[in-house]
Amino acid sequence: MASTDTPAAPTAVKRSRGAAFLVAAGIFLSRIAGLLREAVFAHYFGNSDAADAFRQALKIPNFLQNLFGEGVLSASFIPVYAGLLARHQHETEEEAGRVAGAVFAILALLTSVLVLAGVLATPYLIFAIAPGYHGAKRELTITLVRILFPGAGLLVMSAWCLGILNSHRRFFLSYSVPVLWNIAMIAALLWFGPHTGLDGLAKRIAWASVAGNAAMFFAQLPVVLGLVPALRIQFGMHLESVRTVIRNFGPVFVSRGVVQLSAYVDSIIASYLGRGAFSALVTAQTIYLLPVSLFGMSIAASELPEMSRDVGGDADFAAKLRRRLVNGLRNIAFFVIPSVIAFMALGDVIAGAIYQSGRFTHTDTIWEWGILAGSGVGLLASTQGRLYSSAFYALKDTRTPLRFAIVRISLTIVLGYLCAIPLPPLLGIDPKWGVAGLTASAGVSGWMEFLLLRWSLARRIGSEAVGVRYLARLWLAAVAAGAVGYVIKLGVAGLNPKLLAVLVLLPYGMLYLALAEGRNLPNRMRSLVRRR
Repeated sequence: MASTDTPAAPTAVKRSRGAAFLVAAGIFLSRIAGLLREAVFAHYFGNSDAADAFRQALKIPNFLQNLFGEGVLSASFIPVYAGLLARHQHETEEEAGRVAGAVFAILALLTSVLVLAGVLATPYLIFAIAPGYHGAKRELTITLVRILFPGAGLLVMSAWCLGILNSHRRFFLSYSVPVLWNIAMIAALLWFGPHTGLDGLAKRIAWASVAGNAAMFFAQLPVVLGLVPALRIQFGMHLESVRTVIRNFGPVFVSRGVVQLSAYVDSIIASYLGRGAFSALVTAQTIYLLPVSLFGMSIAASELPEMSRDVGGDADFAAKLRRRLVNGLRNIAFFVIPSVIAFMALGDVIAGAIYQSGRFTHTDTIWEWGILAGSGVGLLASTQGRLYSSAFYALKDTRTPLRFAIVRISLTIVLGYLCAIPLPPLLGIDPKWGVAGLTASAGVSGWMEFLLLRWSLARRIGSEAVGVRYLARLWLAAVAAGAVGYVIKLGVAGLNPKLLAVLVLLPYGMLYLALAEGRNLPNRMRSLVRRR
């Protein structure tokens, strides 16, 4: 194996750390804003029928954004576009501008058609996705979907901006602009919430959501135009690079469609689990996605352009990919493992601190804890799996992740139904706890996908060793810290949820850091904030 100890290696590592930090910083700001939005939403809506209607409505047009948005463009567009930029030639920079313009034109046409079709077909979509909704709840959901659909088209175009910004190593803006969307929603909730009925409030924040989507796109557009002076808005189907993007787009589009099929099935199942079940699932997912985004997405997103520049550049690209994978997987594990233990042992503390207010009661908090505990089952697999998928995308292989995604989703659907519908009655518990069965079954399926991705990539570029002793130290530190946090929680039970969180989660985090890193902690913290 060729040595990777070249003078360029430290520079590459520093650049990756700096890029991951910028992505994580942007995501952190947007997720914190999202948690604040969810806390305000929970205060006014609780787990009511209006909350179910709004969350379902928000999910349906987001189907369009998920199909054509960030994940698909990252896998199909960034490897081609970043590869052109890496050549540093005038001809390829001109071609990069034409490719970017062609992708914009294609996305604009497709999303315009689909948004119009979605608005017209909304009643049928509700019947297909939430068949358990009837009467006023169904009518409210239809109205909200029609309001929200145009915002999904703006989200797709924001994802196009993200692809260009990431390829130019401008990470912070693209991942922090969702703050604008959250601000628009929070402002509408605070302004109209105190004196508006729940149905009317849901409609007003739907309009605020569309305004926030527009703000996201137009905040990025000027920077994008400055980075791509050769931008040409035309279809450009004669360009080989554009055809490559389209070829890559197909498998990833299907893969995202398969993922959306799983979300569709979850929506159907949740609609039969009683009042507030779908809202509780989405509320828990907001917390669950925080470590996924901060530690999985940030590293995977920052590594994809760098991997795309490395691939094909020289003979030791396999060694470079292995080195990037090991560094990324170790960093992900360091932060995600304590998140897993926190979800399982202290999920009520986390959910209570964020949501318990107004119509969101302590009973709702305990329910969220069960759903979070189920989410923790596959948290490590889903975050590390993103990095493996990025490696395949950098290799311009979008079909292998697709095959394994189909395996995962198929298993998720089967296990999700069994764990959510027949299992709670067999255990003699309230059917609403089937929502926790949905999240736990998805975690089991996530581990299957992770193992398949790791095995397949090892066959292609060689195996990477994260280190058994390293992982064991992290797990032991997290379990020990979690046990201490649990004892503290029992000792101070009954306090205000936010004060309880400070008294429990702060010692938990500090003890984990001390046990996991010890004398290496100062170096770890310095590495997190080191910029390129």
